[in-house]
Amino acid sequence: MNDFILRALVAGLLIATIAGLMGSFVVWRRMSYFGDTLAHSSLLGIAIGILLDINLQLAVVASALLFAGILLLLQRSKTIATDTLLGILAHSTLAFGLLILALSSTVQVNLIGYLFGDLLTVTMTDLFWILSCAIVIGTLLYFFWNGFLAITVHEELAEVEGVPVGRLHCLMVMMIALLIAVSMKIVGVLLITSLLIIPPAAARRIAQTPEQMALGASVIGCLSVGGGLLMSWEWDTPAGPSIVVSACAIFVLLTLVPALRRRGAQ
Repeated sequence: MNDFILRALVAGLLIATIAGLMGSFVVWRRMSYFGDTLAHSSLLGIAIGILLDINLQLAVVASALLFAGILLLLQRSKTIATDTLLGILAHSTLAFGLLILALSSTVQVNLIGYLFGDLLTVTMTDLFWILSCAIVIGTLLYFFWNGFLAITVHEELAEVEGVPVGRLHCLMVMMIALLIAVSMKIVGVLLITSLLIIPPAAARRIAQTPEQMALGASVIGCLSVGGGLLMSWEWDTPAGPSIVVSACAIFVLLTLVPALRRRGAQ
């Protein structure tokens, strides 16, 4: 197996595993638009990193965490409706990032790669960032899983029972931001939220418990990465969109099969 395929596979499986776990909370808490906003703001981080001539991955991580903090602060002020605020920030940061990159005459950037992912160009440095992110998020999920679940199931009841709702919500948002920042090279700015939403939505069709759904989402995400890479290898399609299409196919399959079984039983 070629080295670049092996690196792409390892990176994709790591991201899919963590995205399945975190994506379950995104689905449960209906935070998909939140993730979209953070993904769009990451492109502005790339543009700033190029302008300041600093490590792009570090710039993306820093900008994602910064905008996550800004979103949390603006949400608390409640001067603007949350969906309006997210819409403004998502499109304005994406536009600013594209504008800065377009005006940058000194550096040529693979814009399509950042927008739609370029998994097959993953380097050992990228793999280090992804592995570090997976370890950090996996560790935090291990220690705070029950707390995250409590604020997801019933936030008011969790607060009455002494669960630090605000701090756990902030931590969850920062974890989502970190995951999005290191995942951009896998499926890109415009598709990263799909990897957070589709596998958990598919796993929801067959899971009986939250833990089953989270683990099922990770498995489905890994299958999507494998299917997407195979599609990319066989038909020379872009890896990022191919992964999303594979995830969609699994979702449709898991949605249709139970419905057909019920119809057949009747």
